[in-house]
Amino acid sequence: MILETAVMIIYSVALILIFMYAIAQLNLLFNYLRARRKNDDDSPKFDLSDPNQVPFVTIQLPVYNELYVMERLLDNIARIEYPKDKLEIQVLDDSTDESFDNTAVQIRELQKTGVDIKHVTRENRVGFKAGALKEGLKTAKGEFIAIFDADFLPKKNWLLNTIPYFKDPDIGVVQTRWGHLNRNYSLLTRVQAFALDAHFTLEQVGRNSHGHFINFNGTAGVWRRECILDAGNWEGDTLTEDLDLSYRAQLKDWKFKYLESVETPAELPVVISAARSQQFRWNKGGAENFQKMAKRVLLKNNIPFKTKVHSIMHLLNSTMFLNILIVAILSIPMLYIKNEYEHLKIYFFIMSFFVISTLIFFFCYWFTFRNIYGGGIKQFLRYIGMFFTFFSIAMGFSLHNSIAVLEGHFGKKSEFIRTPKFNINSLKDSWKGNKYLKKKVSPNVIIEGLLMLYFGFGMYSAFVVGDQGGDFGLFPFHLMLFVGFGFVFFKSLTSKA
Repeated sequence: MILETAVMIIYSVALILIFMYAIAQLNLLFNYLRARRKNDDDSPKFDLSDPNQVPFVTIQLPVYNELYVMERLLDNIARIEYPKDKLEIQVLDDSTDESFDNTAVQIRELQKTGVDIKHVTRENRVGFKAGALKEGLKTAKGEFIAIFDADFLPKKNWLLNTIPYFKDPDIGVVQTRWGHLNRNYSLLTRVQAFALDAHFTLEQVGRNSHGHFINFNGTAGVWRRECILDAGNWEGDTLTEDLDLSYRAQLKDWKFKYLESVETPAELPVVISAARSQQFRWNKGGAENFQKMAKRVLLKNNIPFKTKVHSIMHLLNSTMFLNILIVAILSIPMLYIKNEYEHLKIYFFIMSFFVISTLIFFFCYWFTFRNIYGGGIKQFLRYIGMFFTFFSIAMGFSLHNSIAVLEGHFGKKSEFIRTPKFNINSLKDSWKGNKYLKKKVSPNVIIEGLLMLYFGFGMYSAFVVGDQGGDFGLFPFHLMLFVGFGFVFFKSLTSKA
């Protein structure tokens, strides 16, 4: 009975943590809906039609071996509308392949047209992206620093829509919403877009509208140079340098401004190996930042209690994958324990926490989906299918992401692994032959295949447990896990260069 008790306790704690996260998401939804109803922005703004109010801006483009997207990136950035005498572009290039020479040639051609663009290089990749941004800042002329990753394509008026908000001297960052150039390329891109849309609407607006901490998302945003320096400059000791600097800046009482209305299109990973590397970096970095920042947030005296709660839940965001994996693995032993010990059946009402949490997520994400696609019965039915597909595949990533989370919490260091870019915009474009894709399959994929079989056994168990014709309460959960791990397993085996 000791083993059974241990299983029940661990399972229950994980379920309660997931439920608490769901409640936090529900609160963000209420914040989001109130912010949308209010819909009046009285922020002070620079009048950029007045030359005396136009500040100097530096655009930084941190790149590393971006053979497929560099030409597109530079062509797009060169078209940004802003007074030429108040704008410079820094290409922070750590590349080690032929893209370096190609970029140098294109930069020289742009310089001939009068664009103030510089090729900034260094001898090593110390600090990875954070190190490149810090190095560029040494020579940057701008009072404000706009940052774009290689796969982002800001619209011409992007600076005109963001820079005015810095008239408020307390604003340290203006962040914009990510768009998706290839949202409908595949099921994988649709699922990624679904998850990111929730973050860039529900979460960012929900937190920012009530003064809670948000994060600069690493790209498609602008920093006040003074804010970067006051917060301690870029640091490369975590894999999410953006989240790290964001929290250090807000702990210094800088305000962030999130603009949901300004969309910055970007490319989603189209191959699962690329999505895996991105997910690993984001989730490990989130755990690293929890270890680095949680105590500072809790001990800061002038932060409201509710903001502290949301900050801790924000920093623990990636750790939810670990709780999901624990609940998933222990759900099958729990199914047998439930049907073996009749006197414990009332205890298993705690299983309903997961159902309630799922319903909360379903309710919250519907508003995000409706905001993009519109409402109505047809769209709601489409949303039901999309939600459960997303939920299944997200759970299928739970082993991969849990390993990242554990490495982050226990302080295991690893290199910054960039996400390969493809320059894919439509179904006609192919990712095959991309030289940056991993050729080897991770050993963890085999475990994911075994977990697929394990949850297949869970579905079988529903028919044979107990003495009253089975127990099907967990059958839908095990079906989603079976589908999710199956998707990740087979995609990981077949989607190789």
